[in-house]
Amino acid sequence: MTAISFFPEAGAEASPLGPAARGRPERETLKLEKRLCRQVGQAIADFNMIEEGDRVMVCLSGGKDSYGLLDVLMKLQARAPVRFELVAVNLDQKQPGFPAEVLPNYLANLGIEHHIETQDTYSIVKAKIPEGKTTCSLCSRLRRGILYSVARRLKCNKIALGHHRDDMLQTFFLNMFFGGKLKGMPPKLTSDNGEFIVIRPLAYVDERDLVAWADHRQFPIIPCNLCGSQENLQRQVVGDMLRDWQKKHPGRIENMFAALQNVVPSHLMDASLHDFKHLKATGVPDEDGDKAFDEESFAAPVGQPFAGVSLVGA
Repeated sequence: MTAISFFPEAGAEASPLGPAARGRPERETLKLEKRLCRQVGQAIADFNMIEEGDRVMVCLSGGKDSYGLLDVLMKLQARAPVRFELVAVNLDQKQPGFPAEVLPNYLANLGIEHHIETQDTYSIVKAKIPEGKTTCSLCSRLRRGILYSVARRLKCNKIALGHHRDDMLQTFFLNMFFGGKLKGMPPKLTSDNGEFIVIRPLAYVDERDLVAWADHRQFPIIPCNLCGSQENLQRQVVGDMLRDWQKKHPGRIENMFAALQNVVPSHLMDASLHDFKHLKATGVPDEDGDKAFDEESFAAPVGQPFAGVSLVGA
C-alpha cells in the first residue's frame, strides 16, 4: 500500500487570467481553496490517512464541516498520485423536521457514490434518556455502531469524519476540565471493534475557513439542533471560551494545537508513560532534565500581553 505523499495545489487549472486580472473576492476564494486542499493534503500525508486502493466512507451529516470534507476530498481525489474511492454516507436518524430529501438530491447531483441509511435512533434515545438530560452520548454510541455496519456492507476500510482543528482542541479541554484526562481527538485511530481506520482529514483546518467555504459553495446546510440538543452543553461552553481567547490573544489556538503535537511525558505525572519510580542520576546531561527554577520565555503577540498571568516553566 502506497501512502499519499503529495497533492498538487488546488486551483492549478483555475481562471486563465493572471492574478492582477482577477477581482479581490476571486483571489481570496482561490487562496481559501488552496489553503484547504493544502492543509487536508498535509494531514493525510503526515498521518498516512489514505493509501492506494482505499475505499473511504465519508460521513455526511448535512453540516458545513462534513460538506467541506467531502468537497475537498473530491478535489484531492482528482489530483492525487494514488487511486482511492469515496462513498458518501448519511445516517437519517428520523429526527422530527429532518429534511430527508436534501442530502440525496445534493449527492445525486454531485454524481458521487452514496448511501442513505435510515435508522430511528431518535425514538430510542428519547425513550431511554430522561427529559432535560443530555442525549449526545447515547446517540453517538448508536450512530457509531450503525456506521460501522454500513462501512462493512459497503466494503469500506476507512471512515472519514469531519472534525476540524477547533473540535480537537475543544475535546482536549473537555477531557481535562470534566474527565480528568489529558486526552484529545486523534487524527487517526482504529475503530472500537478494530475493523476500520477512522480518519479526520480536517485536523489542520480552522473552523472559520470551513464557514467561509460553505458560504462560497452554498452548501444546503441542515440545522444541527433538530434533536433539541441543549444550548449550554459543555462543548458549547468550551468552544465559546476558545473563541474568546483567540479574539483577545490572536495565535493562542495555534499555539495550543501545536502543543498537542509536542508532548514531553517526563514533565507530566503519568507513571505509565514515564518511569519516575526507577529514575536515577546518570551523570549525563539531559535536555529534558530539571528546569524547575528556570523561567520559560513565552513570546506574547505584540499588543496582547498576558496581563496578570505569571508564567513559570517546569
